[in-house]
Amino acid sequence: MQIVLLGAPGSGKGTQSQLLVKTYGVPQISTGDLLRAAVACGSALGLRAKAAMDAGHLVDDAVVLGMIRERLAEADAVNGFILDGFPRNIVQADALGKLLDDVGKPLQGVVLMRLDLGVLFKRLTGRRNCQDCGRVFNIITSPPGTPPSCTICADMPRLEQRPDDREEVIGKRLEVYEAQTKPLIEYYQGKGLLRVVDADAPMAVVFANIQRALLIAS
Repeated sequence: MQIVLLGAPGSGKGTQSQLLVKTYGVPQISTGDLLRAAVACGSALGLRAKAAMDAGHLVDDAVVLGMIRERLAEADAVNGFILDGFPRNIVQADALGKLLDDVGKPLQGVVLMRLDLGVLFKRLTGRRNCQDCGRVFNIITSPPGTPPSCTICADMPRLEQRPDDREEVIGKRLEVYEAQTKPLIEYYQGKGLLRVVDADAPMAVVFANIQRALLIAS
């Protein structure tokens, strides 16, 4: 399995990625996680990334691609990968394609998790995170209890809303996503790689549809 997951914030990419990881034993590769890990360990690429971020600049695509190349060389990626958060534009998509061809792991599919923007808005404004275990709840679609508290942690800590899930921020996030993703949809559609999955369904149904879209036997 060698795929890219596309989807707006709140579309369920994280949940579905973890189901794919558990079922097929391939890693989810998040560029955000790669950057944080590289900076923390002080690798050569991490130092370049930190210098850019400290200067208030975006991390160069070449640095991110270098991190992806290194990650794909690790043992757990021998049977494939799930890329999340990259590419974000056509230039990155072209560069990623060349990298994957170079390492002999070309994309087998690009899954777009499609969801109505109104549903996305509701999901995001209702999302809450446990500050102890990190578990995510939604006070609208899957209420965690009253008052909102984690049902897993023993001391039942209060849940908090991420700053970027507030109403005044969400509209801008979705606008940016739409602007970035539409060209990628057309790009991968032209290459015959795009698979569209309705994300407005129960978790198990969405997962089965992703498997079907990728022609993977469940």
